[in-house]
Amino acid sequence: MANNGLSGTEKRVAFSLASVFGLRMMGLFMIMPVFALYGQHLQGFTPFWVGIAIGAYGLTQAILQIPMGILSDKIGRKPVILGGLLLFAFGSVVASMSDTIYGVVAGRALQGMGAIAAAVLALAADLTRDEQRTKVMAIIGMCIGGSFALSLLAGPVITQYLGLSGLFGLTAGLALVGMVIMYLFVPNPVASAPSGDTTADAGKLLKMLRDPQLFRLDAGIFLLHLTLTAVFVALPLDLVDAGLAKEQHWMLYFPAFVLSFLMMVPMIIIGVKRNNTKQMFQIALVIMLLALTIMAAFSQSLIGLCIAIVAFFTAFNYLEASLPSLISKFCPIGAKGSAMGVYSTSQFLGAFCGGVLGGGAYQLVGAQGVFGVGIVLMLLWLALTFGMKNPKLLKSYTLHAKVSGRDEAQSMAAQLSQLAGVAEAIVVLEEKVAYLKVDDQFDLTQARAVLNSSFS
Repeated sequence: MANNGLSGTEKRVAFSLASVFGLRMMGLFMIMPVFALYGQHLQGFTPFWVGIAIGAYGLTQAILQIPMGILSDKIGRKPVILGGLLLFAFGSVVASMSDTIYGVVAGRALQGMGAIAAAVLALAADLTRDEQRTKVMAIIGMCIGGSFALSLLAGPVITQYLGLSGLFGLTAGLALVGMVIMYLFVPNPVASAPSGDTTADAGKLLKMLRDPQLFRLDAGIFLLHLTLTAVFVALPLDLVDAGLAKEQHWMLYFPAFVLSFLMMVPMIIIGVKRNNTKQMFQIALVIMLLALTIMAAFSQSLIGLCIAIVAFFTAFNYLEASLPSLISKFCPIGAKGSAMGVYSTSQFLGAFCGGVLGGGAYQLVGAQGVFGVGIVLMLLWLALTFGMKNPKLLKSYTLHAKVSGRDEAQSMAAQLSQLAGVAEAIVVLEEKVAYLKVDDQFDLTQARAVLNSSFS
């Protein structure tokens, strides 16, 4: 009987890589709720430079995300991840030692140059079975979400006692802890997962951008993180003006995030059970619009801002959790690595643009202007969703294929396409794999019979 659970090695891989990724993301996230409040002593401090400092990591992440994933194919996953964590730690030290905001920006840009996301996910794929890979990726994804929630609690508390310099010093320490976990607890892979499922293919990137459904999702994650970063340029300052001392912000952020998570879960369940992802997406965007409108209209009301923050995080959590799943469902088979590469680049580029736009808007027209920009962007995203389709409920399989020539690969793909339940099939000769998208009628035994047959 097949084992449907994670093996001991897969559990070790899942939780160790999730810890590495989570520690690094905490280092990036913790600055968001505190920098506008605690960075005012820095030489050159202005709201515009606050935005750049918060979002600077996004630019270097966006530039290097795909190249670092491709490099991990050539020199190995672990060297790229360890090097990226070391670079992140170095950037944190630079930011910690800076007494000007320009030095902090340089440090944040160096942090972003440690772009390890693609290599981490590729290593997770290398070390797990195909049928268990989704569970491992889900554990890593949940850890990233948890690190964001924890950073809202930890950032204000740590900065209150250690200051901004101490916060950056701690992020350097977290990166070094991640390196230790990576070295001691993550096994070395003995094989690589199919590259189409893990890292980006430069030749497929333009094709991903031309796909109308994928473009909507890539544009969505860009706008979501642009709005998130811009909001955190203005929101902490508004909370202080409304009467909440900066030392107490964690008392609002953390319970608001937990409450919003509980409100988000039913939205996901309803969307999956009724297969009405499009409608739930639009509801989430309306909630986001409502939150930004309350922030703009009641910027001096602490109760109003509390309500707005819960609504904002509810929408954000739903959209952030749903988008990667939709990318995997809409992307062409055998191109998941390329689709996720474009998606990740869009996400980090949105963070950078959000910092620049949020800082500039706050400096020119104040907090209400920042929230007004967010409202316009969410309206634009809502308009894009009207052409969105609900994804078909299909599963993906990546199976080993014994082929030695292009004619054999084409013949095998044709036979697989004829099997009951197979919606799409492709055999990649160079990778020796068959990628399948199937429905509930699919019989894995029949597919394996085709894959094991002779095509001489």
